[in-house]
Amino acid sequence: MFDLKDIHSLSEFQRNARAHIEHLKKTGRPEVLTVHGKAEVVVQDARAYQRLLDLAANAAAIVGIQRGLHGMYSGTGEDADEAFASLERELGIRE
Repeated sequence: MFDLKDIHSLSEFQRNARAHIEHLKKTGRPEVLTVHGKAEVVVQDARAYQRLLDLAANAAAIVGIQRGLHGMYSGTGEDADEAFASLERELGIRE
């Protein structure tokens, strides 16, 4: 949830961009920018954005692992030899 202190108009952000950028770097929190009172854009510093991307990638990996484990435990998973053969065909790898 956003703190009300992190919601600003786009025009105010443009007038005080340097101060906002410093605040973004200092807090690591994103800011919501509004146009005519409606939320339109979220901005954040690069480090915080990279952290978000890393978290999303980790979450996707965890979901994939969970699906694989579920398939293994339920007996619906693909045999390892078949999986590797399928990957080799898809990637054009020949032994």
